[in-house]
Amino acid sequence: MIKAVNIIKSFDGRTVLNDVSVEFGTGQCNLIIGRSGSGKTVLLKSLVGLHDVDEGAIYYDDICYSTLDFRARKAIRKDVGMIFQGGALLDASTVAENVKLPLDLFTDQSEEEKMERVNYCLHRVNLDHAHNLYPSELSGGMVKRAAIARAIVMNPRYLFCDEPNSGLDPQTSIVIDNLIHDITKEYNITTIINTHDMNSVMEIGEKIVFIYEGNKWWEGSNQDILHSDNQELNDFVFASAMAKRAKGNIVK
Repeated sequence: MIKAVNIIKSFDGRTVLNDVSVEFGTGQCNLIIGRSGSGKTVLLKSLVGLHDVDEGAIYYDDICYSTLDFRARKAIRKDVGMIFQGGALLDASTVAENVKLPLDLFTDQSEEEKMERVNYCLHRVNLDHAHNLYPSELSGGMVKRAAIARAIVMNPRYLFCDEPNSGLDPQTSIVIDNLIHDITKEYNITTIINTHDMNSVMEIGEKIVFIYEGNKWWEGSNQDILHSDNQELNDFVFASAMAKRAKGNIVK
């Protein structure tokens, strides 16, 4: 479980998150949605510790992360996996080297133990053949799958995903969604996904938090969205659907 309690975050005097409180459950896919500039990315980065909040507190299970010193935070970060929007693979390293990097940084395992774990994680994301390939040799979907393998190599308890389907075609997006969902269930991870993809929302959104102008404006499940009378949420869903339809027509 990850919980935010009355968090406030400002930049240059402008409040980006305004008294946001929300709890994200373990073993489920928790999605943060909202328009560009709404504060959803700042919320995700605050939860993962990339931004320090101005007020309020963030809890990882029963531990108040906000009050920890650097050493204590580092211990928790070993339990955190992160999937960045562009994959963030190191261009000069092979897929296997990219996946192994957290093990090199945070463990004293032998090389044999590390490679055993790397092999397992690459197999789990269906990249058995990609060990010696470089990021430039991968498709967009393969980059995201390699990023997922790296994110889970340390057996994380918490998984953060920043726009994991960005730049992917619809079919590949479904593959990535299903993979994140299955891994979340298999390892009982607290997974938090920042997305604007309504297909992801409707397919894997067990808990959805809608951020509007820095406020938590609505929360519920993907089924609850279908019956919501929240006007701003409905406008966002409609606009997202129209944008996706327009993009599909352009592709055709």
